[in-house]
Amino acid sequence: MEKVVNLRQARKQAARKAARSAADANAAKFGRTKAERDLQQARAEKAGKALDAHRRETE
Repeated sequence: MEKVVNLRQARKQAARKAARSAADANAAKFGRTKAERDLQQARAEKAGKALDAHRRETE
């Protein structure tokens, strides 16, 4: 004899599984590693400092 299944819980579980797989696909497609984010941030800071260093002083 089969086990009784609560259909509401089964639907919620299926929806969670679908959402999780979609999130994993998006993370693989759009996500960046921590090293990539840190490198991009460091490059942006360095570029900002270089730009500030070349700024002309106005009186």
